[in-house]
Amino acid sequence: MSEPTPLVLVVEDDRQMRRFLRTTLAALDYRLVEAENVAEALAAVTTHNPDVILMDLGLPDGDGIDLTRKIRTWSRVPIIVISARGREEDKVAALDEGADDYLTKPFGVNELLARIRAAMRRSAVSSPGADAAVLEVGPLRIDQARREVTVGGRDIRLTPIEYRLLVLLAGNAGKVLTHRQILKEVWGPPYVNESHYLRVFMATLRRKVEEDPARPRLLLTEPGVGYRMKDA
Repeated sequence: MSEPTPLVLVVEDDRQMRRFLRTTLAALDYRLVEAENVAEALAAVTTHNPDVILMDLGLPDGDGIDLTRKIRTWSRVPIIVISARGREEDKVAALDEGADDYLTKPFGVNELLARIRAAMRRSAVSSPGADAAVLEVGPLRIDQARREVTVGGRDIRLTPIEYRLLVLLAGNAGKVLTHRQILKEVWGPPYVNESHYLRVFMATLRRKVEEDPARPRLLLTEPGVGYRMKDA
């Protein structure tokens, strides 16, 4: 028996945008559920258990950032924000509250589809029972059981903080992590505003794992927002 096609919840109050997403995704055999506001979205998440959520931020009865925060209290479903808000502050706020990705309108169909596929891959890898003892992204290989890191078969020696930072990024490959998220996870809550720590360690980490640290291909910068590991 074949597996069911992915179910996408579209949270969007703009009819034209919903029509565009419906036509695009249905043509590729995605199943769709639509919600026009926060109340409908919350009901749809609990009723339909979607595989991924596409969410606008400006909704008639609330804000998508607040909705993301509510969903994250009980669900890890991938959330991709699709919004006309292109300010760094909005991107950071949405990602800090638990969104997995952020697309600024207008966007291309191919980019949207790539983001959906990446979010679903990450969700499958992080689901209960998935084997995450070894993380592999391109030439990078992290054996967490042995705490061994290699790049193209070459052993890499890392400090404890460099190792935690690399594991965090590799475990969320393709996902943008904000400065505050990384600082909180690696250094702890008291350090969420110490962004200079992060800049220093990212520079040293790149010198160890990148072929050309000045033109990184694994550890990528999202200007004004944070960092992400190349999609595995």
